[in-house]
Amino acid sequence: MERQRVLFLCTHNSARSQMAEGFLRALAGDRFDVASAGTERTRVNPLATRAMSEVGVDLSGHSSKTVDGLLGERWDYVVTVCDDANERCPIFPGRTTRLHWSVPDPSKATGTDGERLAVFRQVRDAIRARLVDWLGTVP
Repeated sequence: MERQRVLFLCTHNSARSQMAEGFLRALAGDRFDVASAGTERTRVNPLATRAMSEVGVDLSGHSSKTVDGLLGERWDYVVTVCDDANERCPIFPGRTTRLHWSVPDPSKATGTDGERLAVFRQVRDAIRARLVDWLGTVP
């Protein structure tokens, strides 16, 4: 049986979509082929990597990618995790279920490193909770 394919999209593919990809691999990687991308490419935010490592998910090998290279692939689910990516999300060929989860951008957090890391942790935990709920609904 073929595994379902899930793509997480964000603007920069630096935090939210990377966290979602890492969590889905950790929570149900045997059920899904998963990837993440952005409408623009930057780099994976070090605070996202740090926040995820605290819960045992390693993003150190991840890199920021653009969605352009993934358009011709089959995706069962395309999940946008930011409003901008939702508005700019391209059309994917074939039968694709589009989902939108509006998640705040932790990269916009200000303050000390500790205060900014706390925001990344909040976003990380919100993404994990959303994924756990969603996994309970996916056949």
